[in-house]
Amino acid sequence: MFDSKLFLTALFGWPLAKGALLTLVLSVLVMTVALAISLATAALATSKRRWIRLSIAAFVWLFRGAPALLVLLFIWNGLPQMSAVFRSDWFSPFVAAFLALALIQIAYLTEILRSSYASIGKGQSEGAAALGLHRGQIFFLIILPQALRVALPALVNEFISLLKATSLATVISLKELMTVTQFAIATSFRFLEWYGAALIYYMSMVSVLTIFQIKLERMLARGHR
Repeated sequence: MFDSKLFLTALFGWPLAKGALLTLVLSVLVMTVALAISLATAALATSKRRWIRLSIAAFVWLFRGAPALLVLLFIWNGLPQMSAVFRSDWFSPFVAAFLALALIQIAYLTEILRSSYASIGKGQSEGAAALGLHRGQIFFLIILPQALRVALPALVNEFISLLKATSLATVISLKELMTVTQFAIATSFRFLEWYGAALIYYMSMVSVLTIFQIKLERMLARGHR
């Protein structure tokens, strides 16, 4: 039978809350770094230099095509085999998960932002150049604000997917939400209560992000009109 007392203990206890906090911190760090890098790689994806375009395309092809679990295991188990640098204490499960998920996110965000850049008419850039703005000003003042508005729904969806993808890090023993849940189940053999509590944590985080997305979209839509 379902033990409601255990469920409430799991839901409001520190172990799952700590795991959820680690999940959120990892997701925010990965998304922040990936977005910052992708702003540049998306612009380089349309570079006039062929070797740059091909390099970006190859990176996107590789990390969009490879399963996230395989990338994670390659980073965690493969890098220490390739170099002694990754056999040090600094190379923790958190660092490995960060590297793997960041590489994957950069690939996806590059494509999202490349498409959003392309949606901005060239006439705006040409008009801004005619007014004397240099390339950096045109990008940051004209192109980027509009591109981010276009890309916002896809970016939030990617963040939600990333939040759930952190559960894959359980295979390298990162003590995120799912790992803590699995440890608790291994000692108590109570599945419904612990999985149910973990589900509520995930759904709560996703719901907050969804509400944030809706409010931000409305705010940007008012500014656009």
